[in-house]
This record gives sequence, C-alpha cells and structure tokens, in this order.
Amino acid sequence: MAIASYAGFSLDCDDPAALADFYTELLGLEVSYTSDEFVFLGGPGNGLGFVKIDKYVPPTWPDGDVPKQAHLELSVEDLEAGEAAVLGIGATKPDFQPQPDRWRVLLDPAGHPFCISVMS
Repeated sequence: MAIASYAGFSLDCDDPAALADFYTELLGLEVSYTSDEFVFLGGPGNGLGFVKIDKYVPPTWPDGDVPKQAHLELSVEDLEAGEAAVLGIGATKPDFQPQPDRWRVLLDPAGHPFCISVMS
C-alpha cells in the first residue's frame, strides 16, 4: 500500500504567474491555486506547480554550468507542427538538439528545458 499518491511537481522560477500562463496554454491545465509565491495547475496526478525563487538563475542547457535538474517529457501528434505551436506561445529552441529527428529540446520562458516527441 502506498504511503502517498502523486500530485505533481514544481519548477523554480522568478515569476510563477507568467510561467503558469505559458504552461496553461501549452498543456490546457487550469489554475487550481495561486499566490504571489506559488501557482499550481491541474490537480492530483497531473499537477504542475511554479515556485518563486529570489535570485533565480535558469539552467544553461546544454553546457551545464547551471544544471537542468529535471525536465518534462511531452507528447505531440506531429513534431514539426508541435514545435511551431510551442515556439508560438513563448518557448525558445536551443541550437544543440541531440536527436532532432526523434525529439526536440525546447526551453520554457524561465529557461527550463523540456522535450517534445511523438509517442505512439
């Protein structure tokens, strides 16, 4: 028997509301809690939170001076169309792409790397 159940995970950032707006548009999750220091999207089992950190420094992927620490794996129906849509809502694409024919590494507005791929 489990002691706890998965609710979600949180990303550090300098502006929780702005990063929540990006992920709301990207994932279609609704805001379930908000304060000046923390915003949580979704609910138990699919939650994603954003925590305000003073002096936040974004990851410097891929060079690793500031490690990425964690990243999201997201599935899209079409890699090219998915990438274009995600870039259209504020993500950026680093030059280095380990396997661009299989997945794309993108950066959210706070600099967190995440991957999109076609999972079928």
